[in-house]
Amino acid sequence: MTGRTWRRCAGAGRQPFTPGGSAGRRATAVSDVELLTRAMRFASERHMTQRRKGAAGEPYINHLAEVADLVARATKGRDVNLVAAALLHDTVEDTETTLAELAELFNDDIAALVAEVSDDTSLPKAERKRLQVVTAPARSQRAKILKLADKTSNLRALAESPPKDWSLERRRDYLQWARDVAAGLRGVNP
Repeated sequence: MTGRTWRRCAGAGRQPFTPGGSAGRRATAVSDVELLTRAMRFASERHMTQRRKGAAGEPYINHLAEVADLVARATKGRDVNLVAAALLHDTVEDTETTLAELAELFNDDIAALVAEVSDDTSLPKAERKRLQVVTAPARSQRAKILKLADKTSNLRALAESPPKDWSLERRRDYLQWARDVAAGLRGVNP
């Protein structure tokens, strides 16, 4: 594919996206910024109408930005594709975005990272949660960093602004489940 393509994003106007990124090589600072800017814009458009579950009801993009920040800090800014994947990590689960679309608009590495941390939404929620615990130890190091950042952000949000309809027992259950997932990620972030 050459040049720009126009994609219609849910709830958004026409926005240009160009494929590219830094898969398999160290990108220049300018292309790093361009890739991350495109990822942030794409995630913002795809999650535009979504809010976090917490009582504060903050825009969902805040979660994605926090996860990306945690990943950038954990990698000391050396893995731009992983930071971009952090921004995009919920697009396949929570929007109409496909992995093929992420590969086309960004690169195969980013799409593969998103795939590695995405749940199969055709499964019941209890099974998806069980599989996160079981599969966590087998994830790649990079996917483990992303998954740990995601869980960290979710736990912070739960502590600061729990959903109004979540009982104390439900919050404790979530905390235990997150601990179980994190146990499979040990050693990933010294």
